[in-house]
Amino acid sequence: MPNIRRAQRVDAAQLSALAEETFRDAFAVANAPQDMDLHCRTHYGEALQAQEITDPNRVTLLCEHDGRMVGFAQLRWGEVPDCIVADTAGEILRLYVIREFHGKSVAQELMQACMQEMTRHRSQVVWLGVWEHNSRAIAFYGKFGFVEVGEHVFQLGNDPQRDILMARHIAAFRATLP
Repeated sequence: MPNIRRAQRVDAAQLSALAEETFRDAFAVANAPQDMDLHCRTHYGEALQAQEITDPNRVTLLCEHDGRMVGFAQLRWGEVPDCIVADTAGEILRLYVIREFHGKSVAQELMQACMQEMTRHRSQVVWLGVWEHNSRAIAFYGKFGFVEVGEHVFQLGNDPQRDILMARHIAAFRATLP
């Protein structure tokens, strides 16, 4: 059974490798190698992961199965796009699961943990960006009540790409907590 916990600084190296592996697995086939390389170099290094883990405006959740990291989610609070209307909002910045664990409820469990964190942080709305060509992820988020509210540019290396912004209110989730 998978275990979800908050990341600690000591997890930075392993998280860095997992983040790059899952990102490449999800998007390498549809993007130029040089853009993938540049993105991974500038977003998933060990030092950057350590910095993100210790950032007070972020939470990194790790999912482990038999002691092995199989997925993660990174949440942050701060700036929000104009299309997000709320006094307090949190972002699911990243949510990835290794391919071997797709379809085994790991992503659903991570999403539940994300929603619990958003509730703890008193977020009214949770939002995220998803690549317009990632239909699997768009459908997944839709099952959790996220709806399209806008768009922004996601810079993948030197390639500006369109991300769909999706959001949902968290009040309905709070009502289901014990």
